[in-house]
Amino acid sequence: MRFSETLVALRYPAFRRLFIGQAISVTGSMMQSAALLWHVALLVPAEDRGTALGLVGLSRFVPICLFALWGGVVADSVDRVKLMLRTQVALLGVAALLGVLTFAGLATPLLIYALSAVGAAATAFDAPARQSLAPTLVPREHLPNAVSLNVVVFQVASVAGPALGGLLIGSFGAGQSGVAWVYALNAASFLAVVVALAGMPAAAPPEPTTQSGLHAAVEGFRFVFGTPLLRSTMLLDFFATFFSSATFLLPMMALDPTLLGVGPEAYGWLQAAPAVGAALTSAVMVPALARLDRRGVVLLVAVVGYGLATVLFGVARSLMIAFLALFLTGVFDTISMTIRHVLRQLHTPDHLRGRMTGVNMIFFMGGPQLGEFEAGIVARLTSAPVSVISGGVACVVSTLWIAWRDRELRAYRGR
Repeated sequence: MRFSETLVALRYPAFRRLFIGQAISVTGSMMQSAALLWHVALLVPAEDRGTALGLVGLSRFVPICLFALWGGVVADSVDRVKLMLRTQVALLGVAALLGVLTFAGLATPLLIYALSAVGAAATAFDAPARQSLAPTLVPREHLPNAVSLNVVVFQVASVAGPALGGLLIGSFGAGQSGVAWVYALNAASFLAVVVALAGMPAAAPPEPTTQSGLHAAVEGFRFVFGTPLLRSTMLLDFFATFFSSATFLLPMMALDPTLLGVGPEAYGWLQAAPAVGAALTSAVMVPALARLDRRGVVLLVAVVGYGLATVLFGVARSLMIAFLALFLTGVFDTISMTIRHVLRQLHTPDHLRGRMTGVNMIFFMGGPQLGEFEAGIVARLTSAPVSVISGGVACVVSTLWIAWRDRELRAYRGR
């Protein structure tokens, strides 16, 4: 089988199987993410939606902070294939239980928060194992292509998932039956990764650590915070995602007739809008990444653009403007995400990849979850548009502050 330079990493069978399995599984996960927020919004009175949606983020934030670094330590000390198999089965069980409870009419916000927390805990072990495994499946010279393709599969799935989820919910009258089917389909989608992993050889870390868990975790922290480029990109992750989680308040804005006032189908497309921009941008970024110069400046400009697009979404009062704003968040986020991911993988030794990913999760995944809680509280005290706009402005200001302080990041050229 012949592959162009754009798809060169797919010539390696193990990476190709994992790539296909993740494409299916991530699509299901994106369906569930959109449906879960819609579900919570349906279960509470309109005046409580901001707080209720914020608690979804808080329920995910706490397990990520508690387990992300420990998940990185485990990923650096055990067979990463077996670890991923276990976490994928756990995530399958969470989705299946959500589906069963919703079909039975027993789902409550409290149960949804609890299961979201369990899913976040499983993800805290899954993400370090997955991101540490992928670079071992291709030669180092093809690692940037493999990382870029993984970004592409995430973004394309993020287009299809929310759109399909919205259509499925709408086909059942915007009620809980459609949400239950989304949960069930997501549970089935995890089987694709399980099958891909089942035929894969063992992937023990190349340098198993003999340190205690605490010492191994400290070593991971020292490496990340002792490497200025990694430290700066993680701060960018945290501030951008903490302040600018625009799509998080979409259910609140979609259901409010004074703001957007749209149904579940349009809601699904708005949820997918960032990924539409991301998918189109990825098609350009994958072949262009190797030739991209001044990556630090491009990264900083992209994060500022992400914040400005968030502000545009906050002032939007029409479906088209809202879609355009969210589309632009996807464009800018993909540019910054691709550069950040490649930078981290190239600057991290393989025996530290899991711990680097665990530390990164606290910033990259903990940031948006805590930001969702903050945004929900601000929306409750003021309004959803004020919460979104103020978050976008704060994202721009914090990025400019990091750019001003970190000369090495500004000068980074990717060499």
